[in-house]
Amino acid sequence: MIAKDLAWVGLVVTDVAATAKVFERQLGLPRADLESGAGAVPVFSIGRSALALFPVGHPLLESDARPGVHHIALAAVDLDSAAKAIRIPAARGKTKGLMGRDIIALDRAATVGVRLMLTEPIVLPRHSAGGPLERIDHLGVASTDVGEDEALFSGKLGFPVESRQTDMEVNMAVESFTSDKYGVVYHSREPEPVGGLRICFISVGNCEIEFLANFNPRQGGAVERGQPGNTKQDQGAITRFVNSRGRGLHHIALKTPDINATLGAMAKAGLEMIDTQGRPGSRRALIGFSHPRALGGVLMHLVQRA
Repeated sequence: MIAKDLAWVGLVVTDVAATAKVFERQLGLPRADLESGAGAVPVFSIGRSALALFPVGHPLLESDARPGVHHIALAAVDLDSAAKAIRIPAARGKTKGLMGRDIIALDRAATVGVRLMLTEPIVLPRHSAGGPLERIDHLGVASTDVGEDEALFSGKLGFPVESRQTDMEVNMAVESFTSDKYGVVYHSREPEPVGGLRICFISVGNCEIEFLANFNPRQGGAVERGQPGNTKQDQGAITRFVNSRGRGLHHIALKTPDINATLGAMAKAGLEMIDTQGRPGSRRALIGFSHPRALGGVLMHLVQRA
Protein backbone atom coordinates (compact mmCIF):
# COMPACT_ATOMS: atom_id res chain seq x y z
CA MET A 1 0.00 0.00 0.00
CA ILE A 2 0.93 3.68 -0.05
CA ALA A 3 3.43 4.85 2.57
CA LYS A 4 2.30 7.31 5.23
CA ASP A 5 4.77 10.04 4.16
CA LEU A 6 5.40 11.87 0.90
CA ALA A 7 8.33 10.46 -1.03
CA TRP A 8 9.01 13.87 -2.54
CA VAL A 9 7.37 17.04 -3.84
CA GLY A 10 8.33 17.92 -7.41
CA LEU A 11 9.16 21.59 -8.06
CA VAL A 12 9.69 22.94 -11.58
CA VAL A 13 12.13 25.86 -11.59
CA THR A 14 13.63 28.16 -14.21
CA ASP A 15 17.15 27.92 -12.75
CA VAL A 16 17.93 24.65 -10.98
CA ALA A 17 21.42 25.63 -9.82
CA ALA A 18 20.34 28.96 -8.31
CA THR A 19 17.30 27.46 -6.58
CA ALA A 20 19.36 24.54 -5.25
CA LYS A 21 21.80 27.04 -3.75
CA VAL A 22 18.97 28.67 -1.76
CA PHE A 23 17.75 25.37 -0.34
CA GLU A 24 21.27 24.21 0.43
CA ARG A 25 22.95 27.39 1.73
CA GLN A 26 20.21 29.67 3.01
CA LEU A 27 17.78 27.01 4.23
CA GLY A 28 20.27 24.34 5.32
CA LEU A 29 18.71 21.28 3.66
CA PRO A 30 20.87 18.19 2.94
CA ARG A 31 21.25 17.50 -0.77
CA ALA A 32 21.45 14.32 -2.84
CA ASP A 33 21.76 14.27 -6.64
CA LEU A 34 19.61 11.41 -7.96
CA GLU A 35 19.75 9.98 -11.46
CA SER A 36 16.55 10.48 -13.42
CA GLY A 37 17.31 9.10 -16.86
CA ALA A 38 17.82 12.66 -18.13
CA GLY A 39 20.60 13.86 -15.86
CA ALA A 40 20.86 14.21 -12.10
CA VAL A 41 18.02 15.87 -10.15
CA PRO A 42 18.92 17.66 -6.90
CA VAL A 43 16.74 16.37 -4.07
CA PHE A 44 16.65 17.96 -0.60
CA SER A 45 15.57 16.08 2.49
CA ILE A 46 13.18 17.98 4.76
CA GLY A 47 11.49 16.38 7.74
CA ARG A 48 10.30 12.96 6.61
CA SER A 49 9.94 14.03 2.98
CA ALA A 50 11.95 15.75 0.24
CA LEU A 51 11.91 18.45 -2.42
CA ALA A 52 13.03 17.54 -5.95
CA LEU A 53 14.04 20.30 -8.40
CA PHE A 54 13.24 19.70 -12.06
CA PRO A 55 14.07 21.99 -14.99
CA VAL A 56 11.35 23.04 -17.39
CA GLY A 57 11.01 20.36 -20.08
CA HIS A 58 12.30 17.42 -18.01
CA PRO A 59 11.09 14.10 -19.54
CA LEU A 60 9.43 12.97 -16.28
CA LEU A 61 7.07 15.94 -16.55
CA GLU A 62 4.43 16.94 -19.06
CA SER A 63 5.75 18.88 -22.03
CA ASP A 64 3.84 22.02 -20.97
CA ALA A 65 4.96 21.97 -17.31
CA ARG A 66 5.42 25.51 -16.03
CA PRO A 67 7.47 26.76 -13.04
CA GLY A 68 5.86 26.11 -9.69
CA VAL A 69 4.84 23.22 -7.47
CA HIS A 70 4.30 20.44 -9.99
CA HIS A 71 3.54 17.06 -8.40
CA ILE A 72 3.40 14.91 -5.28
CA ALA A 73 5.10 11.50 -5.22
CA LEU A 74 3.71 8.89 -2.82
CA ALA A 75 5.87 5.88 -2.01
CA ALA A 76 4.57 2.33 -2.41
CA VAL A 77 6.62 -0.83 -1.87
CA ASP A 78 4.38 -2.82 -4.24
CA LEU A 79 3.55 -0.33 -6.96
CA ASP A 80 1.08 -2.49 -8.89
CA SER A 81 -0.88 -3.50 -5.80
CA ALA A 82 -1.07 0.11 -4.60
CA ALA A 83 -2.28 1.34 -7.98
CA LYS A 84 -4.91 -1.39 -8.09
CA ALA A 85 -6.09 -0.70 -4.53
CA ILE A 86 -6.69 3.03 -4.97
CA ARG A 87 -8.64 2.49 -8.23
CA ILE A 88 -7.44 5.68 -9.93
CA PRO A 89 -6.52 5.39 -13.62
CA ALA A 90 -2.94 5.99 -14.71
CA ALA A 91 -2.07 8.83 -17.06
CA ARG A 92 0.43 6.59 -18.83
CA GLY A 93 2.23 3.30 -18.38
CA LYS A 94 4.84 2.53 -15.75
CA THR A 95 8.11 4.43 -16.30
CA LYS A 96 11.45 4.95 -14.55
CA GLY A 97 11.75 7.79 -12.05
CA LEU A 98 14.39 8.96 -9.58
CA MET A 99 17.15 6.43 -8.80
CA GLY A 100 15.70 4.23 -11.54
CA ARG A 101 12.67 3.40 -9.40
CA ASP A 102 9.43 2.54 -11.15
CA ILE A 103 6.77 5.25 -11.07
CA ILE A 104 3.14 5.49 -12.13
CA ALA A 105 1.68 8.92 -12.89
CA LEU A 106 -2.05 9.06 -12.13
CA ASP A 107 -4.61 10.71 -14.37
CA ARG A 108 -4.92 14.34 -13.25
CA ALA A 109 -8.57 14.41 -14.33
CA ALA A 110 -9.28 11.79 -11.64
CA THR A 111 -7.26 13.46 -8.87
CA VAL A 112 -9.09 16.85 -8.58
CA GLY A 113 -6.31 18.47 -10.62
CA VAL A 114 -3.47 17.48 -8.27
CA ARG A 115 -0.65 15.73 -10.09
CA LEU A 116 0.03 12.49 -8.17
CA MET A 117 2.71 9.90 -8.78
CA LEU A 118 3.24 6.54 -7.13
CA THR A 119 6.89 5.60 -6.76
CA GLU A 120 8.94 2.77 -5.38
CA PRO A 121 10.73 4.06 -2.25
CA ILE A 122 13.93 6.09 -2.60
CA VAL A 123 16.75 6.44 -0.06
CA LEU A 124 17.83 9.93 1.03
CA PRO A 125 20.09 11.43 3.71
CA ARG A 126 18.25 12.29 6.93
CA HIS A 127 17.26 15.87 7.63
CA SER A 128 18.60 16.70 11.09
CA ALA A 129 16.74 18.94 13.54
CA GLY A 130 18.12 22.29 14.63
CA GLY A 131 18.32 24.11 11.29
CA PRO A 132 16.17 26.95 9.96
CA LEU A 133 13.55 24.50 8.62
CA GLU A 134 11.71 21.68 10.39
CA ARG A 135 9.52 20.05 7.72
CA ILE A 136 6.98 20.75 5.00
CA ASP A 137 4.05 22.43 6.74
CA HIS A 138 1.58 22.13 3.89
CA LEU A 139 1.06 22.16 0.13
CA GLY A 140 -1.53 24.66 -1.12
CA VAL A 141 -3.95 23.53 -3.82
CA ALA A 142 -6.12 25.92 -5.84
CA SER A 143 -9.52 24.27 -6.00
CA THR A 144 -13.14 24.88 -6.91
CA ASP A 145 -14.80 22.40 -4.53
CA VAL A 146 -13.19 21.35 -1.23
CA GLY A 147 -15.94 18.75 -0.78
CA GLU A 148 -14.71 16.89 -3.86
CA ASP A 149 -11.13 17.20 -2.63
CA GLU A 150 -12.03 15.71 0.74
CA ALA A 151 -14.00 12.89 -0.87
CA LEU A 152 -10.94 11.83 -2.88
CA PHE A 153 -8.04 12.36 -0.50
CA SER A 154 -9.83 11.36 2.70
CA GLY A 155 -12.72 9.19 1.54
CA LYS A 156 -10.92 7.27 -1.23
CA LEU A 157 -7.21 7.50 -0.41
CA GLY A 158 -7.77 7.31 3.36
CA PHE A 159 -5.79 10.35 4.54
CA PRO A 160 -7.34 12.02 7.63
CA VAL A 161 -8.93 15.46 7.69
CA GLU A 162 -6.83 17.75 9.91
CA SER A 163 -9.27 20.69 9.98
CA ARG A 164 -11.74 22.74 7.95
CA GLN A 165 -12.20 26.50 7.96
CA THR A 166 -13.80 29.42 6.16
CA ASP A 167 -11.85 32.66 5.67
CA MET A 168 -13.89 35.78 5.05
CA GLU A 169 -12.93 39.43 4.77
CA VAL A 170 -15.79 41.89 5.30
CA ASN A 171 -16.36 45.66 5.26
CA MET A 172 -18.34 47.04 8.17
CA ALA A 173 -19.89 50.50 7.87
CA VAL A 174 -20.94 52.48 10.95
CA GLU A 175 -23.34 55.44 10.76
CA SER A 176 -23.36 58.14 13.43
CA PHE A 177 -26.23 60.50 14.28
CA THR A 178 -24.94 63.50 16.23
CA SER A 179 -27.32 65.95 17.86
CA ASP A 180 -26.57 69.03 19.96
CA LYS A 181 -29.45 67.99 22.19
CA TYR A 182 -29.56 64.17 22.15
CA GLY A 183 -25.91 63.30 21.78
CA VAL A 184 -24.44 60.66 19.47
CA VAL A 185 -26.09 57.45 18.30
CA TYR A 186 -24.10 54.82 16.36
CA HIS A 187 -25.68 52.30 14.02
CA SER A 188 -23.82 49.40 12.37
CA ARG A 189 -24.87 48.27 8.93
CA GLU A 190 -24.85 44.66 7.87
CA PRO A 191 -21.29 43.44 7.04
CA GLU A 192 -20.52 43.38 3.30
CA PRO A 193 -18.41 40.40 2.13
CA VAL A 194 -15.23 41.38 0.30
CA GLY A 195 -13.50 38.05 -0.27
CA GLY A 196 -13.69 34.53 1.06
CA LEU A 197 -12.22 31.03 0.86
CA ARG A 198 -13.40 27.58 1.84
CA ILE A 199 -10.42 25.55 3.12
CA CYS A 200 -9.83 21.92 4.01
CA PHE A 201 -6.56 20.52 5.40
CA ILE A 202 -5.84 16.82 4.74
CA SER A 203 -2.90 15.23 6.60
CA VAL A 204 -0.38 13.24 4.57
CA GLY A 205 2.34 12.03 6.91
CA ASN A 206 3.62 14.93 8.98
CA CYS A 207 2.36 17.67 6.65
CA GLU A 208 -0.97 18.72 5.17
CA ILE A 209 -2.47 19.38 1.78
CA GLU A 210 -4.43 22.64 1.97
CA PHE A 211 -7.32 22.83 -0.49
CA LEU A 212 -8.57 26.40 -1.11
CA ALA A 213 -11.71 27.28 -3.06
CA ASN A 214 -13.32 30.63 -3.90
CA PHE A 215 -16.19 31.37 -1.51
CA ASN A 216 -17.43 34.64 -3.02
CA PRO A 217 -18.39 34.55 -6.71
CA ARG A 218 -18.54 38.38 -6.84
CA GLN A 219 -14.77 38.58 -6.43
CA GLY A 220 -12.78 38.45 -9.67
CA GLY A 221 -9.33 37.05 -10.19
CA ALA A 222 -7.32 40.27 -9.92
CA VAL A 223 -4.45 40.27 -7.43
CA GLU A 224 -1.67 42.74 -6.64
CA ARG A 225 1.48 40.72 -7.19
CA GLY A 226 4.46 41.06 -4.91
CA GLN A 227 2.56 42.58 -1.96
CA PRO A 228 1.69 41.03 1.42
CA GLY A 229 -1.75 39.46 1.10
CA ASN A 230 -5.04 39.38 2.91
CA THR A 231 -8.14 37.23 2.50
CA LYS A 232 -9.36 39.18 -0.54
CA GLN A 233 -5.93 38.96 -2.15
CA ASP A 234 -5.64 35.25 -1.38
CA GLN A 235 -9.06 34.63 -2.90
CA GLY A 236 -8.12 36.59 -6.03
CA ALA A 237 -4.87 34.64 -6.38
CA ILE A 238 -6.65 31.28 -6.13
CA THR A 239 -9.34 32.35 -8.59
CA ARG A 240 -6.81 33.64 -11.09
CA PHE A 241 -4.74 30.43 -10.84
CA VAL A 242 -7.78 28.23 -11.48
CA ASN A 243 -8.84 30.39 -14.42
CA SER A 244 -5.39 30.20 -16.05
CA ARG A 245 -4.15 26.71 -15.11
CA GLY A 246 -7.14 24.82 -13.74
CA ARG A 247 -7.24 23.12 -10.35
CA GLY A 248 -3.88 22.06 -9.01
CA LEU A 249 -0.89 22.61 -6.75
CA HIS A 250 -0.39 26.31 -6.06
CA HIS A 251 2.27 26.85 -3.37
CA ILE A 252 4.44 25.15 -0.76
CA ALA A 253 4.80 26.15 2.88
CA LEU A 254 7.82 25.18 4.99
CA LYS A 255 7.76 25.14 8.79
CA THR A 256 10.41 27.13 10.66
CA PRO A 257 11.01 27.62 14.41
CA ASP A 258 11.89 31.33 13.96
CA ILE A 259 10.18 32.94 11.01
CA ASN A 260 11.65 36.42 11.45
CA ALA A 261 15.20 35.06 11.58
CA THR A 262 14.66 32.86 8.50
CA LEU A 263 12.94 35.60 6.46
CA GLY A 264 15.63 38.06 7.49
CA ALA A 265 18.44 35.71 6.49
CA MET A 266 16.85 35.19 3.06
CA ALA A 267 16.50 38.94 2.54
CA LYS A 268 20.07 39.54 3.71
CA ALA A 269 21.27 37.00 1.14
CA GLY A 270 19.76 39.19 -1.58
CA LEU A 271 16.67 37.08 -2.30
CA GLU A 272 13.56 38.94 -3.45
CA MET A 273 10.98 38.81 -0.67
CA ILE A 274 7.31 39.70 -0.26
CA ASP A 275 7.56 39.57 3.56
CA THR A 276 10.56 40.17 5.78
CA GLN A 277 8.59 39.76 9.04
CA GLY A 278 6.02 37.15 9.97
CA ARG A 279 2.35 38.18 9.83
CA PRO A 280 -0.82 36.41 11.07
CA GLY A 281 -1.99 33.42 9.04
CA SER A 282 -4.43 30.54 9.44
CA ARG A 283 -4.20 27.90 12.18
CA ARG A 284 -2.78 30.45 14.64
CA ALA A 285 0.45 30.74 12.65
CA LEU A 286 2.82 33.45 11.57
CA ILE A 287 3.52 33.33 7.83
CA GLY A 288 5.82 35.11 5.37
CA PHE A 289 6.31 34.76 1.61
CA SER A 290 9.35 34.90 -0.60
CA HIS A 291 8.75 36.23 -4.12
CA PRO A 292 8.43 33.49 -6.77
CA ARG A 293 11.54 34.92 -8.48
CA ALA A 294 13.58 33.96 -5.40
CA LEU A 295 12.97 30.25 -6.07
CA GLY A 296 12.86 29.96 -9.85
CA GLY A 297 9.12 30.56 -10.12
CA VAL A 298 7.97 28.58 -7.06
CA LEU A 299 5.61 30.37 -4.66
CA MET A 300 6.81 29.49 -1.15
CA HIS A 301 6.00 30.77 2.29
CA LEU A 302 7.36 30.04 5.72
CA VAL A 303 5.19 29.08 8.68
CA GLN A 304 5.85 29.36 12.40
CA ARG A 305 3.28 27.67 14.63
CA ALA A 306 3.08 25.37 17.60
